[in-house]
Amino acid sequence: MSTRTFLLPDLGEGLTEAELVTWLVAVGDEIRVDQPVAEVETAKSLVEVPSPFAGTVAQLHGEAGQTLDVGRPLISVAAAGTGTSSLESAAVGSAPAPGRSDPDGEAYRQEEKAGSGNVLIGYGTPGGHAVARRTRRPRTAAAGPGAAPVSSALPAPVLAIVPDLPAEAPRCISPLVRKLARENGVRLADLAGSGANGLILRSDVEAALSGAGSSEKAEPAAAPATSATQAAPAGSDPRTGLAVASRTPVKGLRKTVAANLTASRASIPEATVWVDVDATALLELRADLKRRHPDNTPGLMAFLARFVLAGLAKFPELNARFDPASEDADGGASITAYDGVNLGFAAQTDRGLVVPSIRRADTMNARGLDAEIRRLTASARDGKATPVELTSGTFTLNNYGVFGVDGSAAIINYPESAILGIGRIIDKPWVVDGELAVRKMTELTLVFDHRICDGGTAGGFLRYVADAIENPGSVLADL
Repeated sequence: MSTRTFLLPDLGEGLTEAELVTWLVAVGDEIRVDQPVAEVETAKSLVEVPSPFAGTVAQLHGEAGQTLDVGRPLISVAAAGTGTSSLESAAVGSAPAPGRSDPDGEAYRQEEKAGSGNVLIGYGTPGGHAVARRTRRPRTAAAGPGAAPVSSALPAPVLAIVPDLPAEAPRCISPLVRKLARENGVRLADLAGSGANGLILRSDVEAALSGAGSSEKAEPAAAPATSATQAAPAGSDPRTGLAVASRTPVKGLRKTVAANLTASRASIPEATVWVDVDATALLELRADLKRRHPDNTPGLMAFLARFVLAGLAKFPELNARFDPASEDADGGASITAYDGVNLGFAAQTDRGLVVPSIRRADTMNARGLDAEIRRLTASARDGKATPVELTSGTFTLNNYGVFGVDGSAAIINYPESAILGIGRIIDKPWVVDGELAVRKMTELTLVFDHRICDGGTAGGFLRYVADAIENPGSVLADL
């Protein structure tokens, strides 16, 4: 039996680590090519990792809750064969001991980022045709816990011809791309990759979907809920003298959120403006639409999003990014403006706060925005939102009123330049036409990067959105 080890790949976004949530197979199980073997949580999403090999599971490298580095062994698969080939020798190796350098792992990452066909050792051409592969020198560092046995010493790297091997997956670097193809019924074996050495990219799968027209997607398996790993109590805290109840590692999504918020507060000189708004007319308008179109009335968030997009069309400075260093000849700072708006909105999930974005939201009406908000919210809560959906926003809308609060000094979603917050809508006394009345009031809060604009622009945008909420009919007539 020959054994090959599949290394944890970069999941398509340049990430360097992932948390192993759960194994989907056990030692001794028979698996097929493209079968999901593990579920991992990256800093951006929860994904299933498929195996590029068919055979019997020989070893699982890691336990649930453990954080694995990209390029480290994930799973070893035994397949019927005639012995250890040069390909096997290159794929099976021992992970270096903690704290030691990993030149092969670093080379793996560099190849992966470059789109090389050598990234996932074992991802070959279908049909068992002979292919040329490079072998690597064996590592001499001490093996880490749970690593595969070190192969015997090899001569200097040579170009080896690999004989027929058991079925292997097509050349594809990313489990996310493979999942996209699987859920849409696209056979990777039928695609000609446009990447280096025939590597199949996301664009190849999307092109195949466009060519085939709209097709019904297979319903993906529901992702199990995850929870933070807590360590056992460990004595008392030296600063407070209190007993330590638990220690929760900061990793995965929470680690990324922490880094992003820290970068925002550390680098953005933010300023805040706010205004009280009478939302009575907007609520009455929506209630009237609801009576006439009970099954096709956009939610309140969709109307607010439409007003924000109209405001950004008049004040595009807020839909921009400040770049401290640019590629200009003088290397000075620059402001990058966008042709279009990817409107992000904050969504609370069991995994934490995420910000999916509606791509080219500026091209949609209120009904289109409502459909996308509902779709992205459900996807984010199920842990199925893609990295692109979670990282491509240009401006964020945050409805923290759902938590029963009136206002918030929100933190800008770095590297964006502004975020608009909406508080709860409640009955308050308000003066209308010189008389005191009870109205449906809310508070709008705009936090913006003072480097991209001054208070006049920020105030103008905020006042425009507030006026749209107070007089929705006049604004909607122009949209």
